[in-house]
Amino acid sequence: MRYAAVLGFAFGLLCFGDDSGRLLRLDHYVSVKSTVPAIAGQMAQIYVREVVQARHGKEVVLFIHGAGTPAEVAFDVPYQDYSWMAFLARAGYDVFSMDMTGYGRSTRPLAMNDPCNMAPEEQKSLFGAVCAPSYGQQMTTLASDWNDIGAVVDYLRTKRRVEKVNLIGWSLGGPRAGGYAAHHPDKVNKLVLLAPAYRRGASMDPPAVVPAKGPAFGKQTRVDLDANWDRQIGCPDQIDPKAREAVWADMLASDPQGATWGTGVRRAPLVTTWGWNESVVSKMQIPALLVAAAHDKQVPAAGVKTLYDDMGTKQKVFVDLACTSHNALWEKNHLLLFRASLEWLRDGSVNGNKEGVVKLGY
Repeated sequence: MRYAAVLGFAFGLLCFGDDSGRLLRLDHYVSVKSTVPAIAGQMAQIYVREVVQARHGKEVVLFIHGAGTPAEVAFDVPYQDYSWMAFLARAGYDVFSMDMTGYGRSTRPLAMNDPCNMAPEEQKSLFGAVCAPSYGQQMTTLASDWNDIGAVVDYLRTKRRVEKVNLIGWSLGGPRAGGYAAHHPDKVNKLVLLAPAYRRGASMDPPAVVPAKGPAFGKQTRVDLDANWDRQIGCPDQIDPKAREAVWADMLASDPQGATWGTGVRRAPLVTTWGWNESVVSKMQIPALLVAAAHDKQVPAAGVKTLYDDMGTKQKVFVDLACTSHNALWEKNHLLLFRASLEWLRDGSVNGNKEGVVKLGY
């Protein structure tokens, strides 16, 4: 492990790349009374990573991950200048990321340790056989994610003595961060959403069965990662192979048990979602920066633009980011993304634009 843990809080110093001697990386564990159906009412531990200069900044940023990759892997890649967290910390922000229940070093419900609770095709691809599930429902819900976020936001507000935090979400981190902000606008200053998942007509109400029936969790192998990423390459030199290696190495390190399955996998819970639709976002007044990646086949740019159009706030910018996939934060144009997020957090604008569409990298 790259970090040491001691009782509920962990403190460590790790330097890599050009961060040497300037940034601290600190580990925290935040207790939450879980609303994840499989462990409802039990106390869960949410892993929070902090990247900060020795002298604290005035504003707090909290990163919210997507459906598969835990936050410390997504936003703190230990390669060159690919850490989004470090970029904002160097700019003077107190930067945190959190892993939802079922991800990374946060509490994983026991059903996630049973490979029979994956989809049959995933079982067969890993082990050559299929077994009956011991838990036949999805593992978490969007509402339980909001509960996890709420515990961390309140922890940070108390710890840093601030009224509001800034939220940055990626992919499913869009409805996670945005949905939380919609319900708690008094606790959120600004939003940055990269490739946010959004369905204008999604139901406001939970399904009849919560969580939904089906596999509890899914897996990603290196072959899965590469295949999904490679189909979204639209420009020469879009990816630095060494950055991809760093991401995968961190992915396996985040899941020691999954790393022993087959040639190694990253596990992630499947999530039952509702309550993130036009009715909700049309009432939002929090300043929001939305970023769409030009070659994203998972959350196409048109879907991000729909969310932008539906958002009620007049303080909003839509960034069209060239030569990027759904994994834009791990690609050659990552600094364009990082700089846009910094401008938004600092100035409420991108390239001087406080609203409208901005093209970057073309």
